[in-house]
Amino acid sequence: MLTPKSPQQYEFETVYINELVPEDHLVRLIDMAIDFEFIRDEVAHLYCQNNGRPSVDPVRFFKILFLGYLFGISSERRLIKEIQVNVAYRWFLGMGLTEDVIHHSTLSQNRIKRFKDSDIYQVIFDNIVRQAMKQGLIGGKSLFADSTHLKANANKKRFDIKDLKVTPSAYVEQLNEAVTKDRELEGKKPLKCKEDKPCTKPTKVSRTDPDSGFMVRDEKPKGFFYLDHRIVDGRHGIIVDTHATPGNVHDSQPIIARIDRARDTFKLNHIAVGLDAGYFTAAVCHHLEARQLIGVMGYRRPTKKKGYFAKREYVYDTESDTYTCPQGQVIAYNTTNREGYRQYHSDAKQCISCPVRKQCTNSKNHTKVITRHVWQKSVENANEVRLSEGGKKQYRRRAETVERSFADAKQHHGHRYCRYRGLSKVSMQCLLAAACQNMKKMALAKAV
Repeated sequence: MLTPKSPQQYEFETVYINELVPEDHLVRLIDMAIDFEFIRDEVAHLYCQNNGRPSVDPVRFFKILFLGYLFGISSERRLIKEIQVNVAYRWFLGMGLTEDVIHHSTLSQNRIKRFKDSDIYQVIFDNIVRQAMKQGLIGGKSLFADSTHLKANANKKRFDIKDLKVTPSAYVEQLNEAVTKDRELEGKKPLKCKEDKPCTKPTKVSRTDPDSGFMVRDEKPKGFFYLDHRIVDGRHGIIVDTHATPGNVHDSQPIIARIDRARDTFKLNHIAVGLDAGYFTAAVCHHLEARQLIGVMGYRRPTKKKGYFAKREYVYDTESDTYTCPQGQVIAYNTTNREGYRQYHSDAKQCISCPVRKQCTNSKNHTKVITRHVWQKSVENANEVRLSEGGKKQYRRRAETVERSFADAKQHHGHRYCRYRGLSKVSMQCLLAAACQNMKKMALAKAV
């Protein structure tokens, strides 16, 4: 029998909003796993205590932002509309069924005015991580780090070419000290300090978002991007650090400082750090070793000119500190340059009559120059770890931790594109997205 239409939308019903939210709904699990009351104390100094219009409850305000990141709602207008009709969202915010929702401009105005230049987003992220530590979800043996690109809210064809000052390497001071010490041990004079002239480089600068960087990487899209650098704990994949930079910053530059921050802030005591091949530099290997951390890194095959000998064909002898070329000539140390490379020069008198010289060098003075970094020993130690069975097993964990973290962020939390313009606002996006992913992991872990 065909059931007639019933005008249920006009019927009066008495219900508890709590009964309308399923027991296994994500917002209910998060509410049980996370204590949000710390937010009120952290932002109290940004509110007037005895004057002005009543404000939106700060805990509710940030919960609204969390909903946008938890469910990948990038538009604040759409987020407010979703809250109007979604019972679970209203329950999470402590709202009644008929209570008015704030205007979307309240979100943007508080973000622009009240919380601008504050560290509240970092404070929220750090507090969530500490709650995860109390629940025993952090403290594995390894950290895993990587970066992912977020497309800037800018047209890649609208830019100006400007001469910008080149930012020195994050490790330049330590490298200069190592070079000076190495030259002293070899009986050579210290290098003269360069004149303090600003070094500039023609750089593409977006007219729409000048803080973004023009990214040019193999197998990556070209254009204006930001990078989200993350460090993830190996036990349950909890994010312990996130840091935004322009898209033209090399991965290896911020990594050591971010590892130091994560370890110092949360008193972590890990023994290994898993990184991909983009981080495999002498500086990173050395600084990890200096911190008594085992660097488990990926490998990128070095390039060489076609028809020339590969560098591995020149055998290095540790005791005599010399190289031996494929024809048996011993190549001795000559000098250490400013970039941190020890140079070994062959004897031109022997090279000029060598039958395979064209496969070795094409220099005008018939001298083969081989370089070896002052921190090369750390690189070799990292290579030994990479080739070991334990190292291979550890490196495979990257796909299950930090790479999965980025995949989840892009697929479910709207992390493919920048929601805002400017480095500070993109940093806010990265911190809130990471905090919400941690909330989700904590909630699901507690529900098991």
